[in-house]
Amino acid sequence: MKQLIAGLGNPGDDYAKTRHNTGFMILDALAKASNIVFDVNRRYGAIAEMRLKNRQLVLLKPYTYMNCSGNAIRYWMQKENIELQNLLVIVDDIALPFGAIRFKPKGSDAGHNGLKSIQDTIGTQAYNRLRFGIGNDFRQGAQIDFVLSNFSDEERQILPLRINIAVEAIKSWCLQGMDITMNQFNNK
Repeated sequence: MKQLIAGLGNPGDDYAKTRHNTGFMILDALAKASNIVFDVNRRYGAIAEMRLKNRQLVLLKPYTYMNCSGNAIRYWMQKENIELQNLLVIVDDIALPFGAIRFKPKGSDAGHNGLKSIQDTIGTQAYNRLRFGIGNDFRQGAQIDFVLSNFSDEERQILPLRINIAVEAIKSWCLQGMDITMNQFNNK
């Protein structure tokens, strides 16, 4: 079985350590733990492929910028012949406390432009997602500045641990499915 795991973010050094690039950070950790590297010169983004038991995983970091993530996901789903239920999108979420992990099998875009792009491009809200909490410690009207800012020193101390839990949760989703993974990792 082939699965597409797309971590959302923005390309470039200016965005590399920002909250909005949590999806990229989680995929980088998964690739590093699996001793694989991303081919950064692929269409619409960076791609890495790995095996996890009997699963073939295609890891995608879209280089289309957040607001056009749907184009890259649609392209790689079609190119790799991946069915909708085998797509997992990793996204930052200001509605969750920092480091919280939530799996959902479907849902609205909740104002997230990356999710809106995916929904508009593939024509459905019914795709799997891993939401990673980045907190919401910003004043009214400063959401964009917040998501494009770097994590605080305190958060950077905790971030690797939370990312490692997200990596284990992704492996669980790949091997055990959504229901078991939600029970094991949501609210953890």
